Amino acid sequence: MISSAYKSLYVFFNLCPSGVRTNYLLVAQFLITGQKFQLFELKPAPPNRLHTIHKEYKLGSIMKVFCGRANPTTGSVEWLEEDENYDYHQEIARSCYADMLHDKDRNVKYYQGIRAAVNRVKERGEKAIVLDIGTGTGLLSMMAVTAGADFCYAIEVFTPMAIAAVKIVEKNGFSDKIKVINKHSTEVTVGPDGDMQCRANILITELFDTELIGEGALPSYEHAHKYLVQEGGEAVPHRARVYAQLVESKRMWSWNKLFPVHIQAEDDEKIIVFPSEIENCPGVPSVYDIQLNQVPQSDFTVLSDVVTMFSVDFSKQVNSSSTYYTAKLEPIKSGMAQVILSWWDVDMDPSGTIKCTMAPSWIQPISNDVQWRDHWMQCVYFLPNEEPVLQGENVYLTAYRDEYSVWYKLQKARNEEDKKDAYVGSPLCSCQAHLLWNRPRFGELNDQNRTNQYIQALMTVLEKDSICLCISDGSLLPLLAQYLGAEKVFTVENSAVSHCLMEKIFKANHVADKIKIIEKRPELLTASDLEDKKVSVLIGEPFFTTSLLPWHNLYFLYARTAVAAHLTNSVTVLPQSASLYMMVVEFKDLWRIRSLCGTCEGFDVHIMDDMIKNSLNFRESKEAEPHPLWEYPCKSLSDPQEVMTFDFRLTVPQHTLSTDGSVNLLRPGKSHGAVLWMEYHLTADISVSTGLVQISDEKGNCKWNPHCKQAVYFFSSALEPETLTDFPSAITYAINFNPKTGEIAMSFKPLS
Repeated sequence: MISSAYKSLYVFFNLCPSGVRTNYLLVAQFLITGQKFQLFELKPAPPNRLHTIHKEYKLGSIMKVFCGRANPTTGSVEWLEEDENYDYHQEIARSCYADMLHDKDRNVKYYQGIRAAVNRVKERGEKAIVLDIGTGTGLLSMMAVTAGADFCYAIEVFTPMAIAAVKIVEKNGFSDKIKVINKHSTEVTVGPDGDMQCRANILITELFDTELIGEGALPSYEHAHKYLVQEGGEAVPHRARVYAQLVESKRMWSWNKLFPVHIQAEDDEKIIVFPSEIENCPGVPSVYDIQLNQVPQSDFTVLSDVVTMFSVDFSKQVNSSSTYYTAKLEPIKSGMAQVILSWWDVDMDPSGTIKCTMAPSWIQPISNDVQWRDHWMQCVYFLPNEEPVLQGENVYLTAYRDEYSVWYKLQKARNEEDKKDAYVGSPLCSCQAHLLWNRPRFGELNDQNRTNQYIQALMTVLEKDSICLCISDGSLLPLLAQYLGAEKVFTVENSAVSHCLMEKIFKANHVADKIKIIEKRPELLTASDLEDKKVSVLIGEPFFTTSLLPWHNLYFLYARTAVAAHLTNSVTVLPQSASLYMMVVEFKDLWRIRSLCGTCEGFDVHIMDDMIKNSLNFRESKEAEPHPLWEYPCKSLSDPQEVMTFDFRLTVPQHTLSTDGSVNLLRPGKSHGAVLWMEYHLTADISVSTGLVQISDEKGNCKWNPHCKQAVYFFSSALEPETLTDFPSAITYAINFNPKTGEIAMSFKPLS
């Protein structure tokens, strides 16, 4: 996935360290000459990897694959050389192929659209020659041949997937009608000596992401129409439409802006405010893709009807050049316009009778059985600033796009000069907060209830002569400690960006002279950095931007150990300890992303299943992966169980911590996996959970912390279709914490 330089840089420096969507990482191709780099693709990723230098770095004739891994012992990203097969295995293991193959609605609609397209070509007396760009498993090509296509050219740029497609096509008996071409579509040639003997008259693609255009669909279509397909040919899908709806939502707005923080101490209330630079910052253009069906409708107010922002006719020449589209909205309710909710649908045929939609459930007819999918979700876009709108008074919403992304702007009036406005480039973050914190972190900082727990805990440990040291990335704890009466507060920031941002926030609250920011790693602290004072209260949330899995924030324990010489003998550490919890669950839908498929619409795809299993066995099946479970409903089959405790009042243990046991299953259901999370004990009676908030009813439905990702370990046995009817009575576990690496290894086994 390639984009503008700014978007790429933003993704690299912000989204990767803080965690992009659950299963993605950025692959960076470093140009060894000089210090420049090019960013070119988002790929499915294993859970604790951040970025990979992708196959292009060679020493002599030896190919080297390096992978950036979050190191909990240092709180940083370290580059490790991997097995030459690693990149292949991690891509297959964490791919979306299973999710797509389980998407019944998608597959049925594609099949219907392909049949209809082939029939239209045949009715014209022509041979049906198909071009399938991004064939993956070859599923759509096999559908085309089954529907009567005379020949199909199936393009797949990822070599291991192209090899798999060849095998799957052969297994299903279509080798004489389908040619798999292992190239990017822009490299395919046409002619007697080319990859294709002639241009195709049916174009089939599945190049879409949640934003529709983010995987490069537009330039791919543009090139295909110019060089690979006949004019006037058929296309499946035939067209796409992008929809938008204006809403007001305090919850969603909290993912983009910082709210004042209230500190109630005895009879005195103080307020943490943020610089106008942050308040007025337009933010970043990146879409926030979520499972919108999991956001309660009570969490937002609809201000407008749904409007079509733009459409793309895939059967004609496509122009990928940057442009914009404006729609007039008549607000149906007065309020503060803050957020654009967006989704798309595709017509698989020219008449629009075969439609596949990503619309959230409340938009679709009640009779519809809404298809769950994770490869296509819904989009949340944030307006540069909130704008008041009045019911019945027209406003104008403009969607801007480049080749790979979309962003929005709202205007109250549209005069002749406005109509002449040219394309406006994507917004740039000017405050640095959006570069340091991702969306969930904004929500976490805006969670007043969570903040109140830290306030209550700090009030119990702080004295007037307390010397505080905070170790967390971009935390408000130093402000809380200062406001609650600490004599002196120091805070460690590892990056120049976080140093600069926190300095602005401290100045806005008139405490810059009372809180000292130290831009150093904890192990490099000196007595002079701390003004020759001994720290009596060590505090942390803990939160570190490089953490992906819950236990990666145990870096606080390593940092605490590193600064031990600067602590008083009676130092108070907050949090004083942390516990690792686990619980066995049945997912409503999330299991599908790792489940084997077997057959799909009558086609044998066992070869793909075997590839995924082999790649998981390469390493990934032994690891948990992070998911924001508030988006993925599940029910508990066991009680939550504390399996390991870490005492922050002590230094890092010298030997491996191990625990094993079993957890009884209390409810019937399919044991898809174990969920693990950390709970931080700020004091003896105040704790903050990064995972389970509550089990909400007798059926075991769970409520999860919405600001954190929980770790999910899928049980391989539960994902085999033939074993889903076998319900174990208990699950045994073995969990080991390696203090040398900071990693937690685990294994689980069902008991009948």
